[in-house]
Amino acid sequence: MISIRQRKGIKTTEVSEDYAAQEENVKLENKLPSGCTSGRLWKILSFTIGGTVALCIGLLTSVYLATLHENDLWFSNIKEVEREISFRTECGLYYSYYKQMLQAPTLMQGFHGLMYDNKTESMRTINLLQRMNIYQEVFLSILYRVLPIQKYLEPVYFYIYTLFGLQAIYVTALYITSWLLSGTWLSGLLAAFWYVTNRIDTTRVEFTIPLRENWALPFFAIQIAAITYFLRPNLQPLSERLTLLAIFISTFLFSLTWQFNQFMMLMQALVLFILDSLDMLPAVKVTWLYGIQITGLLLVCVLQFLNSMILGSLLISFNLSVLIARKLQKNLKTGSFLNRLGKLLLHLFVVLCLTLFLNNIVKKILNLKSDEHIFKFLKAKFGFGATRDFDANLYLCEEAFGLLPFNTFERLSDTLLFYAYIFVLCITVIAALAVAFHNLSDSTNQQSMSKMGTCTIGLRPEAAYNLIHTILFGFLALSTMRMKYLWTSHMCVFASFGLCSPEIWELLLKLIHLYNPKRICIMRYSVPILILLYLCYKFWPGMMDELSELREFYDPDTVELMNWINSNTPRKAVFAGSMQLLAGVKLCTGRTLTNHPHYEDNSLRERTRAVYQIYAKRSAEEVHALLTSFGTDYVILEDSICHERRHRRGCRLRDLLDIANGHVSSPSCRVRGDSTWNPKRYDGWPRRE
Repeated sequence: MISIRQRKGIKTTEVSEDYAAQEENVKLENKLPSGCTSGRLWKILSFTIGGTVALCIGLLTSVYLATLHENDLWFSNIKEVEREISFRTECGLYYSYYKQMLQAPTLMQGFHGLMYDNKTESMRTINLLQRMNIYQEVFLSILYRVLPIQKYLEPVYFYIYTLFGLQAIYVTALYITSWLLSGTWLSGLLAAFWYVTNRIDTTRVEFTIPLRENWALPFFAIQIAAITYFLRPNLQPLSERLTLLAIFISTFLFSLTWQFNQFMMLMQALVLFILDSLDMLPAVKVTWLYGIQITGLLLVCVLQFLNSMILGSLLISFNLSVLIARKLQKNLKTGSFLNRLGKLLLHLFVVLCLTLFLNNIVKKILNLKSDEHIFKFLKAKFGFGATRDFDANLYLCEEAFGLLPFNTFERLSDTLLFYAYIFVLCITVIAALAVAFHNLSDSTNQQSMSKMGTCTIGLRPEAAYNLIHTILFGFLALSTMRMKYLWTSHMCVFASFGLCSPEIWELLLKLIHLYNPKRICIMRYSVPILILLYLCYKFWPGMMDELSELREFYDPDTVELMNWINSNTPRKAVFAGSMQLLAGVKLCTGRTLTNHPHYEDNSLRERTRAVYQIYAKRSAEEVHALLTSFGTDYVILEDSICHERRHRRGCRLRDLLDIANGHVSSPSCRVRGDSTWNPKRYDGWPRRE
C-alpha cells in the first residue's frame, strides 16, 4: 500500500451507489455466515500458531546461548573464583554488588552497604544506587533470598539464567515487531532466524553476561514493539491505554538498567521529531511518547537519588524544547511547499537553540561534568581538532568505539540479511520521500491522520517509525562499533518485515509492470521460506558443531593473584591498578579499590588518570605521593600494559599518559623486583581434553 492517490470529490450518485453496494455486501454476509466463521477461525488458528512459535523460538535461543556459554567455559565444573573471573572488566564490578547483597546479614544492611559504600572508591563514601544502574542486581538478590530455591540453584546460576531468560524475551519482542509490521508471523520467524545466525553481530551476552546492555536491550525491544502497535490507526481506547502502559513500563525499565539510556532515547526522540515534522505521525501520539520518555527518565532520576547526569541529559532538554517550539509555532504545517519548508527549517533552528540553552542552564546550575568526556570524545572523533585529553584519547584508541569494520557487512551478507535489508530500505526510503514531498506540498493537509481530506498516505505510521529508527541507529552503529547491537537486531526485524510485506511487493511489481494480487501473495511467502531453507541448510551444521565443541576456562595467573590477595593481605587493604583488573579484585576478594571501570563520574576519571601515572614518565616520588593520597596499600602492575601490543604505537596506555602529561616520548615501563604481576591475555580458552 505504498502509494499516493488523490481522493475524488464525492457526488450524490456515488453516495447512492456506495450505499447500494454496502447493502449488497450486508446481504452477502448474511447469506454466508460460514465464510465469516471460517475467517475468524483461521485468524485464531494463525494467531495461536504464531504465538506458540514466538515463545518456542525465544526459549530455544535462550537455551542455545546458555549452552554455548557452558561449553565455552565449562562453567559448571570450574571453581567459584574462576567463575567470577570470567565476568571480565565492568561485568565483574556489577556482579559484585549482587554478591554483596546476598552476603549481607539482612536486606536492610545490604541496602545500607550500597547507599554508604566505602570500598568501591577508597577514602570516599558513595551511594552506589545513585551512581550506577544496579537496581537489577538488588532485585535479583531479593528474589533469590525470598524464593525457596537456595537448595536447588546456586546464586551465580540464578543470575546468569535470568540474563539468558531475558534473551528469550528479546527475541520474542523482535519476532512480534516484525509480525506487527508485515501482518504474518512468518516474518517474525525469519527475523528470529536471522538474529541467531548473525549471533556474532547481534548479541554478546554469552561472554559479557552482566553487561548493562544485556539487561536493557530486551526492554528496548519490547518498547519498540509496543510503539509499533501504538502507532496503528483506529485503535480501541482500551487497547491504546494498555499499549501506553506497556510503552511506559518498558521505557522505565530500559532507562533503569543502562546508564546510556538517555542517548539511545535521544535518537528515538529525533525519530519522532522528524516524522512529526513531515506529517507522518499523529501529533497527539507523538506528544504522548515525548511525555512518556520524560516521565520515565524522571522516575529513574528519583530512584537514583536525583542523579545529576539524568537531570542534565540532552533528552529532557530536547523533548521540552520540541513541545515549547510547537506551541510557539502553531501554523507550522500550513502554506505552500516553500513556505512550509522555510517554517520547518526555522522550527529546527528554534528547537536546536532552545535545547542547547536549556541544557547549558541546567548543567551550570548543577555544576554537571559527568558526561563531558563523551562530548570530548565525539568532538575528537569527528575531526573537530586534535586533543591531548586522556579520556577522549582512551575512547578513540579502543576498537569498540571506532568505525564499524567492513567484515561486519561480509558476515551479514553471508546470511543474506544485508542484501535483504538494503533492498527493503531502498524501496521504503523512496516511498517515504514521495510521501514527505506530498505532505509538504499539500497546504490543506492536517496533522491528524484520521482527518486527511485531500490525500491518502500509503506509508503506514508504524512502518515510517521503524524506517527512520533503523536509519538513525544505522548511522550510530557505523560511527561507533559498540552500538552495532542496537542496529543489527533491528536490521533483522526490518528486512524480514519488508520481504513479507504486501505493500513492498505491490510497489515493486507495479514498477516493473508485473502487478498481480496472486503474484504478491506468492512473493511475500515464497521468498522468506526460501531464505529460511537456505539458512537451515547452510548454518545448521555449523551451529551443531558449535554446540559440540567443548572448551574450558583457563587463566591460572589471575586465579593465583586472587588467591594470593585473599591469603596474604588484610581485609581492609586498598589496591590500585588498571580499571579492568580491579573490578575482578573487588568481586573475588572484596578488597577496597582506588578506581574502577564505571567511568561516568568526573572525579573518578581524574582519580583513574592519577593512578595510571604508575605507567607514565613520572618520578617515583610523584607516583608515591599520588597513590598515598588515595590510601593505597598495594599496587598491581601488569606486563600486558607495560609491554602492550594490543594497540598501535601512540595508543598504548603509557603513550596516552605521556601525551596528556605533555611529555614527548614514553619510557619503558618501570617495574621493580617482585612488585610486578603478569596476568596473561587469552584470545580463547583451550579445548577440553
